[in-house]
Amino acid sequence: MSSNPDIHQEKILILDFGSQYTQLIARRLRETGVYCEIRPFDLKEGIARKFSPMGIILSGGPESVTEPKAESVTELKSESETLAAPAYVFELGVPVLGICYGMQTMAKQMGGEVAESNKREFGYARVEVMSDSALISELSDGGSVDPYLEVWMSHGDKVVKAPPGFSVIGRSDNTDIAAMADEKRGFYGLQFHPEVNHTLQGAALLDRFIKVVCGCQALWTPSNIVDDIITQVREQVGTAKVILGLSGGVDSSVLAALLARAIGDQLTCVFVDNGLLRRDESAQVNAMMGQGTQNSFALNMITVSAENKFLARLAGVTDPEEKRKVIGNTFIDIFDEQASRIPGVEFLAQGTIYPDVIESAGLKGGKAHVIKSHHNVGGLPDYMKLKLVEPLRELFKDEVRKIGLELGLSNEMVFRHPFPGPGLGVRILGEVKKEYADLLRRADHIFLEELRTADLYDKVSQAFAVFLPVRSVGVVGDTRRYEYVIALRAVETIDFMTARWAHLPYDFLEKVSGRIINEIEGISRVTYDISSKPPATIEWE
Repeated sequence: MSSNPDIHQEKILILDFGSQYTQLIARRLRETGVYCEIRPFDLKEGIARKFSPMGIILSGGPESVTEPKAESVTELKSESETLAAPAYVFELGVPVLGICYGMQTMAKQMGGEVAESNKREFGYARVEVMSDSALISELSDGGSVDPYLEVWMSHGDKVVKAPPGFSVIGRSDNTDIAAMADEKRGFYGLQFHPEVNHTLQGAALLDRFIKVVCGCQALWTPSNIVDDIITQVREQVGTAKVILGLSGGVDSSVLAALLARAIGDQLTCVFVDNGLLRRDESAQVNAMMGQGTQNSFALNMITVSAENKFLARLAGVTDPEEKRKVIGNTFIDIFDEQASRIPGVEFLAQGTIYPDVIESAGLKGGKAHVIKSHHNVGGLPDYMKLKLVEPLRELFKDEVRKIGLELGLSNEMVFRHPFPGPGLGVRILGEVKKEYADLLRRADHIFLEELRTADLYDKVSQAFAVFLPVRSVGVVGDTRRYEYVIALRAVETIDFMTARWAHLPYDFLEKVSGRIINEIEGISRVTYDISSKPPATIEWE
């Protein structure tokens, strides 16, 4: 019997009303050391009760509580498409925190009033702390004499009358009820967003809610996560053998280290050179993860050269989603072939992480739009006899990095920039050709090389080059040429759910552009992508 703590025992349920910041709520709670899950706002009562949360958070959302859809809690029908919280939320006997739209629907459902504001609030605001509360007492950006919170707002409606039993604990210049509390029942509402960095006391406020109000312990720690995953993997796999596609990226490398610790020589790693890798990628992976190296976990590794197979299957394919499917299916075919040569292989391990699931609309019962499909989300084809093992599926990228360090992987490996599973295949817009891949590989190498030389590599979260299959006019050696365009992309982010374009120095960008154009025949123009996520994504496809 394991003596490890049950890290899922104390947990918070987040009901999602469609806010772009819902994932940030989850990350902030995880950072405090408490497990949480995001579920759709209309989650069935039976599922919620089985989940047995110690607290519930109602997220923000783009809808308006003043619309007819947001019905009274007494009028809710189990099958109705309403944007109100289910009645059981307020009947489970656990604390509830409503954020923005979550606060508004809580207020309306419990007998308060919500109205359209004559002045919307978007961005910075100051909230005056009105009274003591278990949620916000002693939290102030202005000291004890003038207690106030510097927060970030995003709303058009506002609560104009608090429900019976609630007191007003915060106000802003535009909103008389910016925070409310029913201390007896543990119900709280915040018009502002504590999950964003612009709310300075936001992390402390959420920590107060889940630990003081809900009574949760900090069990969700890297060491406990590692122990829990190892236990779960051993129970799932037993004595069977596992095959893992090792790309050299952070997720697959951490997964390899985890599985090596959990099942030892039952694991075989397959590294596939699909012709869509970065320069020297194969050699680097073998140097970092191969036997006898600094990061060795006694990995059994097989290297497969499959450039021709991938390029042949991608010929004529231009749609990004179709490219991802072709690449993913080809990987699976190769893994299936390799598995057939290893007696006792029953499982295929994948480095699927929580953002992959979210972006692929894979949340249980989720209603999110598909942002992009991920080649490692959605299960395996029927013909493949292997079962999936996905130990990282619950984790955000920063959590994966933390457990990588916990396992003893080097900083160089753990903080390596992410590289998508389809590789350069989704960084070549349109059809993938060997000529394009070779040009892009060289440009990408120059960009990353100069980032390291300038000590900028670790100051950005991800950086890469993109090949644009269009020709732009240029002059090379006094000769007019129409040659290809390279776009450079660098972002700063914590969770990869949102990202800001990196403000790299102009002199640096000029140097990179000069090297790419001068050293790579066929490229005559370099651009820099200054789009943030959202509305753009980090990758171009």
